[in-house]
Amino acid sequence: MINSNKRTDDKPNAGGKVAMPAVRKYLLRVFVLLFVLMLGPMLVVSCGNIRLGQDWRTADRSPTGVAPQPSLTREAVIQVYAARAFNWRGMFAVHTWIATKRENANGYTVHQVVGWRQFRGLPALVSAQDIPDRSWFGSQPEVIADIRGETAEALIPRIQAAVASYPYSERYTTWPGPNSNTFVAHVAREVPDLRLELPTTAIGKDYLSNGSLAARAPSGTGYQLSLFGLMGITAAAREGLELNLLGLAFGVDPEDLAIKLPGVGNVGFR
Repeated sequence: MINSNKRTDDKPNAGGKVAMPAVRKYLLRVFVLLFVLMLGPMLVVSCGNIRLGQDWRTADRSPTGVAPQPSLTREAVIQVYAARAFNWRGMFAVHTWIATKRENANGYTVHQVVGWRQFRGLPALVSAQDIPDRSWFGSQPEVIADIRGETAEALIPRIQAAVASYPYSERYTTWPGPNSNTFVAHVAREVPDLRLELPTTAIGKDYLSNGSLAARAPSGTGYQLSLFGLMGITAAAREGLELNLLGLAFGVDPEDLAIKLPGVGNVGFR
């Protein structure tokens, strides 16, 4: 006797086609996943943390006064900054850069990757004398690393060597990389004494140099696996545990007692 109650939803029919219920289930799962990934970015917009529709020509690039004045601070200084990316990109990510000042120097050298330099036929990577703590086209920068004195003086030549070794100086891709965060992460891996923990929102940090699939975490306190920045996992003392899916990261940070959410970044409980 044939059992008429037997389910055949997920089996191919005689023509080799998958039954529609299975397709609907798959599409529903994809939709739920995309919705979860977009919750953080939508929250960032709703809270007014970014400004959509800005004109880059009139966006604020003024100094914020965060960096020590060279005339008053003669010791060496290393600072790493992060600010929300310009326009809609800020829903998802931050832009990061590095500023260095040698002992007794009268100004800072800013090392960063700027994507639109490519449109002018210039390398994406630039190291030049500049104001280190400028707003990033309307977004206030945050200092995510600050090293001074003899330690900074000893690390600056190593940072300069790491900048020179960056393999994507002529390239820029907003997603999944290589971009500005790929560059800063490369420097951090080359100079682990920086112990730099990049924000979860630094999309591109997991795009590993030279097509590698495994590397040290940027902080130098653990390791990570990554498939061209599209998916991967990081486990490190400073970063905690991060899961990367399509460049957006979830995770937990036991050291800071925080969870990590796409678009939002760290949400602390202290």
